[in-house]
Amino acid sequence: MRELRIRLLAGVFAVAGVLSWAGARLWNSIGTLPSVPLAAPIVLALIAVVLMATALSIRARLKAQRERTPDAKGVDPLMAARAVVFGQASALVAALVSGMYGGTGVFLLESLDIPARRDQAIYAGFSVLAGIAVIAAAIFLERVCKLPEDDDRNTGAASAA
Repeated sequence: MRELRIRLLAGVFAVAGVLSWAGARLWNSIGTLPSVPLAAPIVLALIAVVLMATALSIRARLKAQRERTPDAKGVDPLMAARAVVFGQASALVAALVSGMYGGTGVFLLESLDIPARRDQAIYAGFSVLAGIAVIAAAIFLERVCKLPEDDDRNTGAASAA
C-alpha cells in the first residue's frame, strides 16, 4: 500500500479551492450563493477525532505487543490495513472538501460587511481547519500502522500495513 503524498493532498486542495472560488463567483453573478452548512466543520472534526482515537488505540496495542505485556491485545493486520485505507480515503475527501470550502471562503471575504456572508465565511474557515485536522490525523494513523523496513528484501522503502 502506498503512503499518502502531501503533494497530492495539497494539489487536490488547491485545484478544488480554485474551482470552488471560480464557481462561487459564477454562481453569485447568476443568483444567490449556496450556503456553507454549520454541520460541515462538525462532521469533519468528528472524523478527525475518530481517526486520532483509532491511531492512538492501535499505537497503544502495538506498544503493549512489543513490550510483551501480559494479556496484550494484538493488532490484526487486516484491521490495521482497513484503518489505513479509511485514513487515506478520509484525507483525500477532506482535502477536496477543505479546498471547496476554502475557495468559497476566499470568495466570501469580499463581502464580510454582510452578517450572513460573514457567518458563512466563518463556517468555511472552520471547515478548512477541521479538514486539515482530518488530514493530520490520517497521516498520523498511517505512520502508526507503518511496518518497519524489511532488511531481507532490499526494496528500499517501508510498506504500510
